[in-house]
Amino acid sequence: MSVNSDAPVRAILGPTNTGKTHLAIERMVAHSSGVIGFPLRLLAREVYDRVVAMKGEKSVALLTGEERIAPPTARYWLCTVESMPVDREFAFCAIDEAQLGTDPERGHVFTDRLLRARGREETLILGSDTLRPMVRQLVPGAEVISRPRFSTLRYGGSCKLSRLPPRSAVVAFSAEQVYALAEMLRRFKGGAAVVMGALSPATRNAQVAMFQRGEVDYLVATDAVGMGLNMDVSHVAFAGLDKFDGRRDRRLTIPEMAQIAGRAGRHQRDGTFGTLGLGGESGPAFTEEEILAIEEHRFRPIDHLYWRNPNLDFADVRALIASLEQKSADPLLRQAPLSIDLAVLKALAEDPSIAARKGLQAKRLWAACGLPDFRKVGPMHHARMVRRVYSYIGEGGHIAQDWFAAEVNRLDNVQGDIEALADRLAGIRSWAYIAHRADWLADPARGAERTRQVEARLSDALHERLTQRFVDRRTAVLVRDIGARGADALPVTVAADGEVSVGPEPIGHLTGFEFRVDPAARLAEKRVLLAAAERRLGDELDRRAATLIDAPDTSFALRAEPGDGVAVTWEGHVLARLSPGRSLAEPALRTVRALDRLSAPRRAALRSRLERWVEAQVARHLQPLLALAAAANDKGSPPAVRALTAMLGDSGGVAPRKLMIETIGQLSKDDRARLYRLRIRLGALDLFVPALLKPEAQRWRAALAAVRAGEPMPILPPPGAATLPPDADARGARLAYRRLGAHWLRIDLADRVATHAYEVRQRGGDAEPVDRDFVTSLGLPAEALARLLAEIGLSESDGEWRWRKPRHQRQKPVAAPRPGNAFAALAGLKR
Repeated sequence: MSVNSDAPVRAILGPTNTGKTHLAIERMVAHSSGVIGFPLRLLAREVYDRVVAMKGEKSVALLTGEERIAPPTARYWLCTVESMPVDREFAFCAIDEAQLGTDPERGHVFTDRLLRARGREETLILGSDTLRPMVRQLVPGAEVISRPRFSTLRYGGSCKLSRLPPRSAVVAFSAEQVYALAEMLRRFKGGAAVVMGALSPATRNAQVAMFQRGEVDYLVATDAVGMGLNMDVSHVAFAGLDKFDGRRDRRLTIPEMAQIAGRAGRHQRDGTFGTLGLGGESGPAFTEEEILAIEEHRFRPIDHLYWRNPNLDFADVRALIASLEQKSADPLLRQAPLSIDLAVLKALAEDPSIAARKGLQAKRLWAACGLPDFRKVGPMHHARMVRRVYSYIGEGGHIAQDWFAAEVNRLDNVQGDIEALADRLAGIRSWAYIAHRADWLADPARGAERTRQVEARLSDALHERLTQRFVDRRTAVLVRDIGARGADALPVTVAADGEVSVGPEPIGHLTGFEFRVDPAARLAEKRVLLAAAERRLGDELDRRAATLIDAPDTSFALRAEPGDGVAVTWEGHVLARLSPGRSLAEPALRTVRALDRLSAPRRAALRSRLERWVEAQVARHLQPLLALAAAANDKGSPPAVRALTAMLGDSGGVAPRKLMIETIGQLSKDDRARLYRLRIRLGALDLFVPALLKPEAQRWRAALAAVRAGEPMPILPPPGAATLPPDADARGARLAYRRLGAHWLRIDLADRVATHAYEVRQRGGDAEPVDRDFVTSLGLPAEALARLLAEIGLSESDGEWRWRKPRHQRQKPVAAPRPGNAFAALAGLKR
């Protein structure tokens, strides 16, 4: 950022909604590099997101006291004015809301940027038209351009909270008043979003997003809403016209009123402003002069700016204080009032050991005093924290990691109410500021990431609490009673396609047994209309339930999609989900919550109907499984048969032979006959029931196995597929396929290859044990085929497959005794 560059300087002045910030963004991205200083971290973050969408994350940086995103290739920097990198050069530079040079606390920073911050090729000064005389005199040669407001702003009078128009923002000047008004809007209007300067960007964005999406029609905010935060607001209602500015209670200035009122109406949509009628005669009221000035955008020009000497003397601390309090020779630049950083410095300088610090130590002390008082505890209390920070960094050291970690861990707590979370959020901002000072921590990157995580958790928790308190609660009993009385006059009808109407107006759809309110309805209407519709939908729901109880089996279907749970559906609507039961073939049934609206007898009857359907489908597609279960429980069957059928049934009708080899060895001839009647195939490699390999039987087996294991439905093989590729879903493949290395072969086909080989072996002779034509037709890769034949007991020799010798006939090679071994003679005697 150049200082006092000769490049052209333009002052873009005008009221709110004139597109000044939009212009600055467009001009910046047209240059090779640029920087814009904003009055608020929230606004800097908002513009950062916009520029990232235009230029990509690697080209854009965000720099505030508590947040630093600075890619090495960043060309465009969005900052708070205090954080603007004065040691860098940019082609473009802009200062937003420059009229804040009149702010008692931060005005001197805006003044410094207005006087000294320049772009190499172009500089823009954005602000109110009241800044015109200051620009003319302090920045001679600057081109002043006035921009008119895009829309009209008109006074709308006083309005009660209960009659506040939709898309309104209510502005208050204390957190207590913000919460009280939001609570009242929840009762009267169904909910409100909350925006305050103390909120983190994440919390603020989440609250504003609710308002922008129409989930709530009202916004309650502090005066921070006036600093360029763009929202779809039609009306601004002032809950008060006085504020505490850190020193005293005072009435808002007319420019401050206009800045806040100007949030109403965006781009070419007109807006209105007014006051909130809270009862009594002492409510806020605009004067005729104020109303006229705001509507016509005519304000008294600024006659001074606050200034602080930028050339500081670090000879010692007292010289530093003297240089900070030095007055300007220009009458337009007034000495800045005592701000928090200077107040803390003076408090610390009362200690002689600190007052004697010189040079680099004095610079580090002043840097420590720049730690913002985010918790608003005042100079005396804040000075204690600053003093401890300086005790670590004063000699060039780093803040103790254990102290930093302990304080951050103490704040990492999402329990408590809104006030407690907001206080912790303010506290973590101090540690985030510290973490972004590269010379204050030994590992600043780690500290910044830790504080970012804590701030994100606190922000999420605060947004949740705000939503629960001011949006998610049910409206008051009075509002529900009014809705109940009105419901009798509004006939509720259900069309053939499920559309539900209250009178002539559609309000939602009844899909299956679940009613959904029309998303286009206003939130204030939704609660009353939903209650009215649900009371009248009882008869329709009972009628649908009665129809389903008497419906044929073809009316229901099993929905078992890969990656999803297993459900029973009707016309695509989920009625119940399967859950683990007494056995694989006997799953339990859990009806969906939508059926809870039915009467208890009707709900029980429908549940029984769904259970009968599941039983019928299991009997139809998985009859062999039921037969296995019956055989396992038949006390008249031999133990070996009961054991084998129990294990096979528990595995879904398919199991590797090697897992049951001991049980198979115990089977008698009669036992094998029993198993044959049960259609059990005692294959050479696997035990299976061929009927359970059919596609629909596989689907039901997969669904019930997934339910029992508590897993999502696997991806099933294509119907009739002989082999599967290596990327097949293993859970789905195991239902009917044998793994051969990376590939899969259907177990009945593998059994056919094995059966042929064993039959050839039994006949004797030199016949080929491998059915070459059949094996070729399977299309198995060579390595998979070799693994299959090896499992059967074949090995390849000179291009032919031969049976391996039994293990007891194989001769193990005998190692020769080592020379000189004392037992060599004994080995010879043995041979």
